[in-house]
Amino acid sequence: MKKILFLAALLAAFVLQANAQNSDIKIESGDPSAMAKFKWNETTHNFGKIEQGKPVTVEFEFTNTGKIPLVISAVKGSCGCTVTDYTKQPVPPGKKGVVKATYNATAFGAFNKSIRVTANVEGGTEMLFIKGEVIKKTQ
Repeated sequence: MKKILFLAALLAAFVLQANAQNSDIKIESGDPSAMAKFKWNETTHNFGKIEQGKPVTVEFEFTNTGKIPLVISAVKGSCGCTVTDYTKQPVPPGKKGVVKATYNATAFGAFNKSIRVTANVEGGTEMLFIKGEVIKKTQ
């Protein structure tokens, strides 16, 4: 009887310890202060007037102000006229990275485009914006 009680107590202690460890992991992984965090130099870039068919590029620079390395998994422009590139390596806390966007204007007039950045940050994504006005190519 004593052996059964001892084994039951040992089993209960093991189960409680395993649950405590799992709940600690959940708390840490859900804690926004323990995540990576973007601090952008700018989130909207105005190209002003640009010539039709002449690509323009901007680099959105950021610093990781979080507590873990920031990892960008995807960057996508809102249309095919915007080509993107980004820092592929994890960005350690306190270090800088970039998201580059190249816009190739084909239609005349004002434009407003968005760039979705997917990363290991609170909310999972952040948005960047480019805007300007496409004018007729000068000869």
